Amino acid sequence: MSQHDLKLGHPSCGDCPIRHRAVCARCEADELAHLDAIKYYRSFQAGQTVIWSGDRMDFVASVVSGIATLTQTMEDGRRQMVGLLLPSDFVGRPGRGHAAYDVTATTDLVMCCFRKKPFEEMMISTPHIGQRLLEMTLDELDAAREWMLLLGRKTAREKISSLLAILARRDASLKAGTGACSFDLPLTREEMADYLGLTLETVSRQISALKREGVIELEGKRHVKVADIDRLIEQTGDDSDGGMLG
Repeated sequence: MSQHDLKLGHPSCGDCPIRHRAVCARCEADELAHLDAIKYYRSFQAGQTVIWSGDRMDFVASVVSGIATLTQTMEDGRRQMVGLLLPSDFVGRPGRGHAAYDVTATTDLVMCCFRKKPFEEMMISTPHIGQRLLEMTLDELDAAREWMLLLGRKTAREKISSLLAILARRDASLKAGTGACSFDLPLTREEMADYLGLTLETVSRQISALKREGVIELEGKRHVKVADIDRLIEQTGDDSDGGMLG
């Protein structure tokens, strides 16, 4: 990574906005102090590459704010987006020396990074950190399997609605009990088409239809308002128990 190491202007571990969802969610005060001693912040502008596939990784990290994409380049040069990294998501794998995917900031991005070797040592001495990371990794596996279903079986409308619902549910502006939220789309419509296996025209048509029917509101091209999250979820084609979004 080649961006700024940021030490100032960021919250302490106890005040971190992703504290309750991140890999450190179960840490006590003394454990947070230990993590604080091995952490540093890095900031990236939208469009910048965080790390290239195959590069050596001497860190692991949590996304504090912003969104990044995971991309793989095939032998013939084609690129396929294979995942999104949202706030609290974990980047890197203890015990793995190199990056498996290109990681690119799609919005301005702040990451809380931990030097890999001290983090791996702390995992041994603090088992619940490893347990939390295992839970997050299994959640990631479940999400990948659900994306296989989404890409293979869902209609264009269900694909668009599913992506919007995922972003809505992960957005901090979703208030419990209100069912309303607003967020900025982290992807262009071209990127959404690439990610979902659709054409640009289909993505635009389906977003316009959701807007016309009042399921979403748009301010400009990127800001989305959802008055009733349940109504959006109804458009996803998932089971009543929440499916991939539960």
